[in-house]
Amino acid sequence: MKKFQAAYVPIGVGTFHLESAQKEFEASAALLKSIDADTAVPQEKLLSIDKLTAFLDSIDPDFIILQNVTFANAAYASEVLASFKEAPILLWTLREPVIDGGRLRLNSLTGAYSAANAIKQMRDEQFEYVYGSPSEEKVIKHIKAAMKAARVKHEMKSLKIAAVGHTPQGFGFGRALDLDLLEKFGVRLESIEARELIDRAKGFTDEECAAYLKDAASRMKGLENTPEKNRLDFARLYKAYFEYVKEGGIGALASRCWPDFFTSFGTPVCAVLAMLNDLGVAASCEADTYGALSMWIGMRLTQSPAFFGDPVSLNEAENTITFWHCGTAACSLARQDTGACAGVHCNRRIGPTLEFGCKAAKNVTVFRVGRKPDGSVRFFIASGEALDVPQQFLGTSLVVKTKACAEDIVRRTVEEGWEPHYAVIYGDAADELEILAKMLGAEALRF
Repeated sequence: MKKFQAAYVPIGVGTFHLESAQKEFEASAALLKSIDADTAVPQEKLLSIDKLTAFLDSIDPDFIILQNVTFANAAYASEVLASFKEAPILLWTLREPVIDGGRLRLNSLTGAYSAANAIKQMRDEQFEYVYGSPSEEKVIKHIKAAMKAARVKHEMKSLKIAAVGHTPQGFGFGRALDLDLLEKFGVRLESIEARELIDRAKGFTDEECAAYLKDAASRMKGLENTPEKNRLDFARLYKAYFEYVKEGGIGALASRCWPDFFTSFGTPVCAVLAMLNDLGVAASCEADTYGALSMWIGMRLTQSPAFFGDPVSLNEAENTITFWHCGTAACSLARQDTGACAGVHCNRRIGPTLEFGCKAAKNVTVFRVGRKPDGSVRFFIASGEALDVPQQFLGTSLVVKTKACAEDIVRRTVEEGWEPHYAVIYGDAADELEILAKMLGAEALRF
């Protein structure tokens, strides 16, 4: 996979106030370089079709910042679109620097209308748009978000997701087809039966798994209290999953869990998935492939593990939704006062699983890559705060106070048939996710 490249394309003509245009060009280039030092920037403003095409021939962008440094007719944008048919576009209009009853210095806005008209005529995908000068905070924030979204879209092309086993009966909402993932996201899906990893785990000796047991014990509190057979079998599973992920270049994993790991192996896979999440591999349970993809997107945007769980409780008075699952959350998400404790599965009473309430955070984003009944992709996005509250139920839990009305969120997601699994991203990623939805041609429901 080639390295991500953003490209700054400042188009215009030489009949406007070039001194003003040069100042905006230099300031814009400096801003983009400060956001991503590898951004391709021309040596000068592209004030003719010849200069534009020469620059376009020198780049291979994954994201284009198309700016009317002055007015330019639609022929300029058309050249960009003809050269790069898939790269997402951010159209940037500069604010007119002076309004004094005299000459129109840039006329960037009229140029934006010409460019936008050409884009809509030649592309189905939506484009991003921002208006303002390079010193304005809203402009900087929007460009940063768009750049991050474009980078994630690019990185998806090298993402391989592993589906370990099939979804349980009645959990088909998480099942994904390899061609769907490849067509809609550029993601490759690899499938393996759960028994293959179980058999692999059974073949390891205690000595071969000692390092994995030691690593897990350094992350989890009370693992030594787990019965020895379950503790050693957990280490075997940990080694089997870790080696499979490493050997296959797997970036996200959706694993079947019940009943196989209880009935066929005698030890749950929950804590293994927690270890993978801690190590930066997005790992969902109940074989929810779209859940794993949701986690991976959040983790790429924030460089932090994401929580995976069900919405299980609504408190209208506190405007909160509690998210919970059996015990697969990354140990690093645990509250400091308790740490990540080892426990037993809430239904099967076999361990180890993880037991803790998640740490507080001023900003979190609840996110799901969902599918509509017609098979099209949609994004659920809700901003909120992770509250400083103790563990709510056996397993791992997280209480989110949403910015929007929590009752409305629950009502709409139920009525509109959204899936029951969500990623809770540690950080404010709502803008980036909404932009990414546009880049992927997905519908976005944002709260």
